[in-house]
Amino acid sequence: MDQPKVAISYDSRMFSFEFAKEAAAVMAANGVHAYIYKRLNPVALLSYSVRHHNAQAGIMVTASHNPPEYNGYKVYWNDGAQVTPPNDKNIINRYNAITNFEDVNFMDFDKGVEEGKIHWVGEDVENAYFNDILSSAITPEMCHKDGKDLKIVYTPIHGTGLIPCQRALNDLGFSNIEIVEEQAQPDGTFPTVSSPNPENASALKMAVDLMEKTNADIVMGSDPDTDRLGVALKHNGEIVYPNGNQIGILMLHYIFQSLKEQGKLPENSYFVKTVVTTPLQEVIADHYGVESFNTLTGFKWICGLMNKMEVENPEKNFLFATEESFGYLPYDYVRDKDGIASVTLMSEVALYYKKKGMNLIEALDKIYEEFGFSQETLLNLVYKGKEGAEKITRIMSHFRDLHPTHLCGMKIKVIEDYQASTIEDLELGTNEKLEFPISNVIGYHFKNGNRLYLRPSGTEPKIKFYIMIQETEGDLAQKKAKAQQVTDEILAFINKTAEDC
Repeated sequence: MDQPKVAISYDSRMFSFEFAKEAAAVMAANGVHAYIYKRLNPVALLSYSVRHHNAQAGIMVTASHNPPEYNGYKVYWNDGAQVTPPNDKNIINRYNAITNFEDVNFMDFDKGVEEGKIHWVGEDVENAYFNDILSSAITPEMCHKDGKDLKIVYTPIHGTGLIPCQRALNDLGFSNIEIVEEQAQPDGTFPTVSSPNPENASALKMAVDLMEKTNADIVMGSDPDTDRLGVALKHNGEIVYPNGNQIGILMLHYIFQSLKEQGKLPENSYFVKTVVTTPLQEVIADHYGVESFNTLTGFKWICGLMNKMEVENPEKNFLFATEESFGYLPYDYVRDKDGIASVTLMSEVALYYKKKGMNLIEALDKIYEEFGFSQETLLNLVYKGKEGAEKITRIMSHFRDLHPTHLCGMKIKVIEDYQASTIEDLELGTNEKLEFPISNVIGYHFKNGNRLYLRPSGTEPKIKFYIMIQETEGDLAQKKAKAQQVTDEILAFINKTAEDC
């Protein structure tokens, strides 16, 4: 094999650049060519660099959307996706085997550059990425012609998104952009927010204020490493924050519908989502003849499936990937969620419906009327410390041992246990192997189409409950009311059960 290579990028967090240079210097001293961006760049550009340089691995120095005091890095493999077993465990084991850090080879960063062992990555790779972004636009003619008519407020929340997101929008024809100046520049202290997470309304407050001041159509915000997208807009005089499932629904429906209208929807096409993402996306995909695939939570699993399909089923055409935690990927040039491409796609969607005299909430309702209403609720129960961890274990064990046939008056059709790798069909009386990696997740599929999943968080002291309600009877108002009633009943049941554990 030729000399191995690693691609490196970094966000705006405290010492991210310094940590990235340290990583490059260690790689160079150990016989690995390091390719590091000249300026901070998002996750998508790191993944792109891995694939562009045919690197064996990648490093993104970031703590994503976590509070300011955190930093760390994400590790990528030669396919441009985050590492999965066994590579992740092997890396951790090798790290834990180090007994003396003075034994780790290291060299001066500038000397590494001088000797050609460390390479600066510049505009040529960035330009190639943006060309691919443009080529993946669904309706570029509409955007170039009418993009100026959509007034956008964008905030990078002190992260990496300002330059790439502005460029991508401008390249596609969206020139009417207001930037939240107080949050425009990279700043690892994130001084204007308690946490730079665009999933939270508080992180978008300054952008929403600017939207109201300028009468803009839409707010979009990205996190420090620009892999997540949050959205806000005004509807019937109120500020509305679509959740990650709803944003994914809008994107997915727009892609499938527009490609079909253009006669460009490919045969053998597929999309990927996580098991805790709304099943309504599967209903929509089925309507357009697009195959659906589910994975465990996290884009590393989504992109792992994409890589497997690329090798084993090259005849299949990837169209879209999404997870409920505000991550989206509308093309296959990289192998992680891409906030830059998400910003341009969301702008396309908003412009498409604005030309029809509709905002995104009205567009959602139109989709609900055609395909049925879905309501997704995420309940986080936080239990800190050693006692909290034990409490979470007891809750998971309780549900695992409960083995009910009904919950909240709803008949259970299927119980999935990703830790035991079993899928039990209570109607058919079968118990088969669940072909997923082992994970501490339990899922209930109800006969009426509703779903409930629960799992401990992998990074925080909390247990998560994903409630997914599907309603198809009655008018839209009746469906919404019924969905909320069922959700409230499930929430009450979960809270009571958790309290008793």
